[in-house]
Amino acid sequence: MATYREAKCRLCRREGGKLFLKGDKCYNGKCPFEKRPTPPGQHGLARKKVSEYGRQLREKQKVKRIYGVQEGQFREYYEKADRMKGITGENMLSLLERRLDNVVFRMGIGGSRAQARQLVNHGHFLVNGKKVNVPSFIVRVGDVVTVKESKTSNKYFEAVKATKVNTPKWLEFDPEKLQGKILALPVREDIDSQISEHMIVELYSK
Repeated sequence: MATYREAKCRLCRREGGKLFLKGDKCYNGKCPFEKRPTPPGQHGLARKKVSEYGRQLREKQKVKRIYGVQEGQFREYYEKADRMKGITGENMLSLLERRLDNVVFRMGIGGSRAQARQLVNHGHFLVNGKKVNVPSFIVRVGDVVTVKESKTSNKYFEAVKATKVNTPKWLEFDPEKLQGKILALPVREDIDSQISEHMIVELYSK
């Protein structure tokens, strides 16, 4: 599977906005995007007329990069969302939010989705008491996500217990137990990222 190994802050500059890919660095004065908000490359300052297709493509790329998924995975999320009842774009975002790596990130365990994904890959979490090390695992309402008991004394997770986190209303998190529970399916109002999902639907519908 293709892996992006260049500076992640270049992705924010390319998409013209903060994607919050670097955790704390994105919230302080060290964020490179605040210093150089123009697209990377020698022609980054040049004004270019962007077509409707170009805007739709950039929106798709932005969402892919926010959630850290590849093109094939993203297409599958769209197709699955299209088969579901309701609005396709909102269904797609709901599926992305319910990825285990994103749930761990929303619980405040991991400064970024990439870090949360690595923790999941290393097998630090249980879902309903069973070990799950697949970041793309989709949680359901009622699922309980916990840190493995053997890992709770780790210095990293001890620090998490002392950190105050604002979790979305569809997710409940107990920092003392390092345990989260899915209370409801995430809806569009719960997703704070600046995303125009209808443009992605229009792109794939062509």
